[in-house]
Amino acid sequence: MSDTALCAAARAECLPATRRPRLGFAGVGWIGLNRLQAVAADGAADIVCITDLSVDAAREAARAVADRAPYTFVSDSFEDLLAEDLDGVVIATPSGLHAQQAMAALGRGLAVFCQKPLGRTAHEVAQTIEMAQARDRLLAVDFCYRTVAGVTQLVELAHSGALGEIFAADLVFHNAYGPDKPWFYDLRQSGGGCVMDLGIHLVDLLLLVLDYPCVAAVSSSLHAAGKRLARPAAGSPAAGLEDHAFAEVRFANGATARIACSWRLSAGRDAIIEAAFYGTRGAAVLRNVGGSFYDFTVEHCKGTARQTLASGPDDWGGRAVRSWARQLAMNAAFDSSATCLYDVATLIDAIYER
Repeated sequence: MSDTALCAAARAECLPATRRPRLGFAGVGWIGLNRLQAVAADGAADIVCITDLSVDAAREAARAVADRAPYTFVSDSFEDLLAEDLDGVVIATPSGLHAQQAMAALGRGLAVFCQKPLGRTAHEVAQTIEMAQARDRLLAVDFCYRTVAGVTQLVELAHSGALGEIFAADLVFHNAYGPDKPWFYDLRQSGGGCVMDLGIHLVDLLLLVLDYPCVAAVSSSLHAAGKRLARPAAGSPAAGLEDHAFAEVRFANGATARIACSWRLSAGRDAIIEAAFYGTRGAAVLRNVGGSFYDFTVEHCKGTARQTLASGPDDWGGRAVRSWARQLAMNAAFDSSATCLYDVATLIDAIYER
């Protein structure tokens, strides 16, 4: 074994093969409960603690997984969670708490799986990544759309050169509804409007497929109730939260991407979700089916012909957290792929012009 491999092996702290990772869950709203149930059903980890600002919600979540986790501790305090004997934490609290709670957990030597966004700004994301690196702990964010069936093949087509040189991409996420939690509309708690809520998934897919090229320029237009939002002065808070956004991204390699997202758009269906990548030898497209938030098809296109790579139904919602839990069971050490979370955050900042 090389010196490099020996050093890597020495740094990596693996859990005993006979022990499943012990996890705590912070926040059990709709998504948090879904991720909790996904881990419980998978059986790759032990659920030790559940916390939520509503202790009643935490108790209800514990009852939902009682057949798999009968001895789960319940609390309304994140500090109580950190005091438990844990290997990792799954965070699904309001966005404004994510970086703070992730760094607190990492500082205690715990691995972290966090809902998006990891932080409200690139600065918060950078601080969290640095903490994960310093404590050599696994860190991941729930960019769940990259786990939809067929997306892996789409990425492989792009990276293998099968699509040729990708020169254009169009990505949209229009939601005919808006968030139902008040904190989404408080900038301090959310970090932004539809771009932070929906557009961040598009940015993640865009950079993943294009393999994180250098960004040359970004222009954007943000609207609230049909009126364009004024840009805040440097160091000042935003004038409001956007419910519609359009951005154009130009990369140093010459490729251009258009990103559009919205809340409460008259879309004629529940949602319009699409990510299309056009190359000199072909194209690849992810799109939702019939306005669904859950059913997707992925196609490889050449001229007028198209080949379906995958189509629903597909139980993809909890795939990312299950993968993280299984990885944690093998190795709790920092995964360098987490550094790409900063690329996503810096592009989001650029869209917001901050």
